[in-house]
Amino acid sequence: MAKLRLKEVKRIKDRLFDAGLTLRDVDRMYGLPTGIAGRTLLEPNTKGERAIAAALKTRPHLLWRSRYFSDGTRKTPQPPENYARLPTMEQRRAASRESSHQDAA
Repeated sequence: MAKLRLKEVKRIKDRLFDAGLTLRDVDRMYGLPTGIAGRTLLEPNTKGERAIAAALKTRPHLLWRSRYFSDGTRKTPQPPENYARLPTMEQRRAASRESSHQDAA
């Protein structure tokens, strides 16, 4: 599940980059408190999800498949794994090194 969420975050960040937007831009454009758009990438936040989707001219359920049903309704309550902490870059690198050592053995 963490891999799916990481892919979701990467896909959204890539789309923002392609649109020439930052998460801070989204906060300012939609009157969100500083950091909400960034936090929304990591954990559910309806206002942040709507703002990011609007900035990308799409719908939230098309960006966050883990948080919405395919018909566009939001999962309520959100699954607990949507609040689970994602591994840091350092942790992902260490896991990658560990798996490559195991493959070599």
